[in-house]
Amino acid sequence: MASEKRKTIVRDISWLSFNARVLQEANDASVPLRERVRFLGIFSNNMDEFFRVRVATLKRMTEFEEKVKGKMHLEKNPQQILEQIQEVVLQQQNEFNRIWNQVQQELKKEKIFLITEKQLSREQKKFVETFFDEEVRQEVIPMMIESNPQVPYLRERSLYLAVAMSTKSTAYKKKYALIEIPAKYKRRFVKLPSPSGQHHIILMEDIIRHCLPKIFSFLGFNEYSAHIIKVTKDAEIDMDADVSTTLIQKIEKGLKNRRKGKPVRFIYDKEIDAGLLEYLIRRLNLTRRDAIIPGGRIHNFRHFMDFPGDVFTTKQERKKPFLHPRFQKTIRVTDEIIKEDLLLHFPYHSFNTVIDLLREAAMDQDVKEIKITAYRLAETSKIINALINAARNGKSVTVMLELRARFDEEANLEWKEKLEEEGIRVLIGVPNMKVHAKLCIIKKRIKNKTIQYGFVSTGNLNEGTSKVYGDHCLLTANRKVMADINRIFMYLEHPVLSRVKYLRQCKTLVVCPTGMRQRFLHHIDTEINNVKKGLPASIILKMNSLSDTQLIEKLYEAARAGVEIKLIVRGIFCMLTESSKYKIKPYAVSIVDQYLEHSRVLIFHNNGKEKVYLSSADWMIRNLDHRIEAAVEVTGKALKEELKECINIQLKDNVKARILDNQLQNVYVNRKGKTIRSQVEIYNFLHQKILKQVETGSN
Repeated sequence: MASEKRKTIVRDISWLSFNARVLQEANDASVPLRERVRFLGIFSNNMDEFFRVRVATLKRMTEFEEKVKGKMHLEKNPQQILEQIQEVVLQQQNEFNRIWNQVQQELKKEKIFLITEKQLSREQKKFVETFFDEEVRQEVIPMMIESNPQVPYLRERSLYLAVAMSTKSTAYKKKYALIEIPAKYKRRFVKLPSPSGQHHIILMEDIIRHCLPKIFSFLGFNEYSAHIIKVTKDAEIDMDADVSTTLIQKIEKGLKNRRKGKPVRFIYDKEIDAGLLEYLIRRLNLTRRDAIIPGGRIHNFRHFMDFPGDVFTTKQERKKPFLHPRFQKTIRVTDEIIKEDLLLHFPYHSFNTVIDLLREAAMDQDVKEIKITAYRLAETSKIINALINAARNGKSVTVMLELRARFDEEANLEWKEKLEEEGIRVLIGVPNMKVHAKLCIIKKRIKNKTIQYGFVSTGNLNEGTSKVYGDHCLLTANRKVMADINRIFMYLEHPVLSRVKYLRQCKTLVVCPTGMRQRFLHHIDTEINNVKKGLPASIILKMNSLSDTQLIEKLYEAARAGVEIKLIVRGIFCMLTESSKYKIKPYAVSIVDQYLEHSRVLIFHNNGKEKVYLSSADWMIRNLDHRIEAAVEVTGKALKEELKECINIQLKDNVKARILDNQLQNVYVNRKGKTIRSQVEIYNFLHQKILKQVETGSN
């Protein structure tokens, strides 16, 4: 898919390669069955978001290109990329179906059966009909689409049963209807009365299928066929340019418009009634250029992330997070942070330390002020509760709440209202820019002296995702770091052009959009210059995505000069790692395992005086040029060694690491010697520090 003539791999094709790695986990027989089902759900959810965001964007580009044809030249050919996407997606869908069939056989071996409406026993039929009458019927509102002159409004991400109805005497005369599956309100999986030692589960749509006569028989029909369809829509929020409307009003209007977004993908059960399929495609104004994808009986596999866990005989529990050694016996988190910098590594370390830090601040009479950024919060956020308690206790609390965090817009609008009701100052963002930095500063006043402490993190302040996302958080009272966090908030509180100077004045934190790309270009140049002088030179980068052309070109230059480059990139990876011009071929891997690798770590050899950074930013144009991001240098010798050891363990992974090559083959690393599954080894490495502390009795 890539050659030396091409400078980079197409971003969207690279992303599909990442999702193929997720699918590999579902295909891996060594992965517990419950997790394999979950990975199918993750794959499906990822694909939904890909179509909602990236495919929708490419379609917009295609329309734009057609409008300006002959007037200007677009660098990329979006239609060509869309055709590539369609080809890859169909291949992956076939692979998905094959794996799902295989997983179903494994489920049967564990006596777990997905029962359709045609397989119900007499007892199960009675249960299903009662369940439908008592819990489902009131949620089912059929749309008789033929009699509706308007195009049927199909909710984004919802599932629909497309029903063709007829009577035995006049089967050629059919009527059509759509029924939305109420999985949003009712659980998708329903456990049935089952024979001893077995677990029978039915899907909500099959309950409705069984009960179609209850719904439609009064209309005189007695034959039905019902098949699942699903529409994925453009998720972009269009912001109008009306200066008289506030950002909140624009987001609220955008959310309403998103629900009416243009379809970008139509998936259907290939067994669907042919006449009904043709009718739906015509009414939805879809063409052969749209992603019209035939599939199997089941769709919206994202719900399979929540497949009932208690039916599996082999329980695979995640290892529980543990407290950092320094917080094992201490009474106050705050005291330890003020003593010296500390690193938390999630999901191995407990996120409770961060919550406890804010709870302590909420109750500490000497704390006067808390400022914090928030991007994606937990559904019932303990972080928010701590901040509300702080406000109720008389503290000045400021929360930078990014309202435009994609798919969290509605939740963040609700959090804004709740916070403001408690007297908390809520900042809602910067025009044309998202605030993605993960920062907190707490100020306390003791005997006319101000003490400041807080943290810089790579991950969201979300106790839910902290259990499954791999992130790092630097807890610090470093005055220079705190001074820069203050500068960033001075800008966020008054985000006008004249205030950008505060971002430029940051001396310790590396900040986007004013200086991060330049700083890291400088570090790469230093390694290039060093290797040319015959000095050791190396770069180790870990991030979610690498697509920024300028930085990729500089990495190419470094590889040609002979700099040793090692990369750990989970998702989008647009760099070509294979070239005859490289003196040393870059080593690049992606790790997909039980936890989602989310952290960004950057290590530059710097002739032995290593520069080690934690960052909230991936190397993408959107992060570096269109977001407020922050990277912090880790300076403590012990912390640098601890962080480097975690990265080195990942570089040695020969179980879950895949090689990132020009052909996007996702071949597993095949290194002889000790088997190293990095997420297990990192857990053991960090947990060993606690055991050593217990043995020595030290703090």
